[in-house]
Amino acid sequence: MVKQSKIDAVESVAKKLGEAKAVVLTDFRGLTVQDMTLLRENLRAQKIEYRVIKNRLFKRALEQADYDAIDDLLKGPTGMAFGYDDPVPVTRIIYEFVEKFEKLSIKGGLLEGKRIDLNILEKLSKLPSKDVLMSRLLGSIQSPASKLALTLKQTACNLVYALKALEDQKKGAATN
Repeated sequence: MVKQSKIDAVESVAKKLGEAKAVVLTDFRGLTVQDMTLLRENLRAQKIEYRVIKNRLFKRALEQADYDAIDDLLKGPTGMAFGYDDPVPVTRIIYEFVEKFEKLSIKGGLLEGKRIDLNILEKLSKLPSKDVLMSRLLGSIQSPASKLALTLKQTACNLVYALKALEDQKKGAATN
């Protein structure tokens, strides 16, 4: 008979999978408690949740959430980082910790329910955040409009200067 606590754990993880934009799977063997605490604090500061659950229960949660199968990644202890808003901070923080603590390794991940390999995860970790990309896009959109407004203003000023010069010239010719 299946315990209710296991059923609840599977349902909880399936719900988290449904809400998460990205999930990064790690092997944390060899990390000290202090290292794990530091990792969790850094992830929590970005509203990212790090959980460790049994692989068997995680497989069931994947099936329940109708996500790609990743059975080959679920060998040994597995920590899962759930990023709910933006996939970039999840991968960036995990990769920073991999560089800092060599004992932490990345197994793979999921991006909106689809399996992604380590190359894509690494590329995601190097992207700017969503806010930076949005500000760059806004700057790119505003730039042509600003240039157009400046050009129109300069054209209008040049027209006024030309009319003023013409008026001055006619006044000078009329006085002679």
